[in-house]
Amino acid sequence: MSGATVKKYGALRAELKAKKDYAGLTQLPRDASPTRVVNRCEVTGRRRAFIRRFKMSRLTFRELASQGLIPGVTKSSW
Repeated sequence: MSGATVKKYGALRAELKAKKDYAGLTQLPRDASPTRVVNRCEVTGRRRAFIRRFKMSRLTFRELASQGLIPGVTKSSW
């Protein structure tokens, strides 16, 4: 889900909410609601266990870090 749909219907949603036309709001696509925008892994699309700093899920992060494909990330050992 991207914010493009939210931006597209933003003005219309605000107008319908101001008029309290909830029947009209239900006619819009569900993805037009800003609360449905979710952080997703850019590699796999997974929505759970998302690491914001790297914009990917923990599984993808671990895999790529182990292969040395993420600059500045090393496996810790002590």
